[in-house]
Amino acid sequence: MSWSASSFPMRPLGELATIQAGYAFESARFTDVPTDLPLVKGENVQQGYVDWSIAKRWPEAEIDALEQFLLRPGDIVVAMDRPWVEAGLKWAYIKPEDPPSLLVQRVARLRAGAEIDQTYLRAIISSSYFSAYIQPIVTGVNVPHISGKQIAAFKVPVPSMDVQRKIAALICAYDDLIANNQRRIALLESMAEEIYREWFVRMRFPGAGHKPLSNGIPSGWVSRPLRKLITHYIGGGWGEDQATTICPDGAFVFRGTDLPAIQDGDWDNFVYRFHKPSALAFRTLAVGDFVFEVSGGSTNQLLGRNLMVSTQLLEHLDAPAICASFCKLIRFDQAAIAPLWMKYFLKLYYDSGLVGLYQVQSTGISNYQFEAFITRQTVLVPDASLQAEFCKLVEPLNEQRDSLARANLHLKRTRYALLPRLISGKLRVDALDIKFPPSMQQPEETAP
Repeated sequence: MSWSASSFPMRPLGELATIQAGYAFESARFTDVPTDLPLVKGENVQQGYVDWSIAKRWPEAEIDALEQFLLRPGDIVVAMDRPWVEAGLKWAYIKPEDPPSLLVQRVARLRAGAEIDQTYLRAIISSSYFSAYIQPIVTGVNVPHISGKQIAAFKVPVPSMDVQRKIAALICAYDDLIANNQRRIALLESMAEEIYREWFVRMRFPGAGHKPLSNGIPSGWVSRPLRKLITHYIGGGWGEDQATTICPDGAFVFRGTDLPAIQDGDWDNFVYRFHKPSALAFRTLAVGDFVFEVSGGSTNQLLGRNLMVSTQLLEHLDAPAICASFCKLIRFDQAAIAPLWMKYFLKLYYDSGLVGLYQVQSTGISNYQFEAFITRQTVLVPDASLQAEFCKLVEPLNEQRDSLARANLHLKRTRYALLPRLISGKLRVDALDIKFPPSMQQPEETAP
């Protein structure tokens, strides 16, 4: 793929922007002190955002000596090691609400020069053209990588600054809508989690009939091993990338690394592969099933990430789905426990770090002692009426967040379809009177 048909002049990226590689911080001096500065490593760079949850930190007292590696809002970062994964190009930009942070080696920072607008440059890096340029030039077997020179050689269409800013404003409008929906998704999820904590952790649930017994357990509640609540569980599969006589049936595959993005409403980056009919017969996900990660990860990333499969998610896929080989499908007895209640039990269990009790590290890969987990872990199961009350209150919040996720999919698809037409000049914006979003307004455009 190329944009040789662009009506704009083409220039190497290295002539338009500074490309700075990060610093080789000593891993032995990484900290977890919340007030220290987070480090942006390749593993933190995802598809359009930085994952701060797994960031290591560097002593804040040393910031003055490292000023050239300090990231600021608007900076674009591109992973140079494993820059392309199945979910897409590992690039991101630093948002105004992101914390001050430092750039680590093997991550490139891009800052626009005088001839290119920073937000327009961000649109270029997020385009399919840049991804298509990167994929075939990645080298290395053990650690696929790209160099700063290769990034600098990428040819960029350079319209006038006025046109650049108009293109950037149109794309930024979509980005702002998507980001606003993502914030609403996070808020809805936070509301549901708080209701769970209030009712089932602080034990301040409604209703006069739920009186505690002398042992502190409310009347009608029962403590049961997790295994007793499960009707079916099985490891996932991977299948083949093309249909064969042995593996003729197509299905989407959910990997552990996909789960955080799915939770955040990103439903457009699933892998589609082909499987044996016998494999799908016992592994096809149904509404209310859970995907539970049991292998992979790293020393900085706990296993046990999980996902409850919703109606809207399966309707969006419009095809069967299974979990990947490094995950388990878990199906609970819905007569005993509501999947929606279990969703927040498992989320709190993960967020509290308790999930790590069953994780073991071996030869660079983490594995989860799943059998021990479901056998030893007990669950204090509320009575059916309180579960029903909780679901009645929380289900609309989940439905709203899923609706916002689907709305974001349409926005993203429109954005990505529009972007190539804009930056190739096929869709002209010269004569358009475009209102610039606040993030792009220059001082002279801001009302006094």
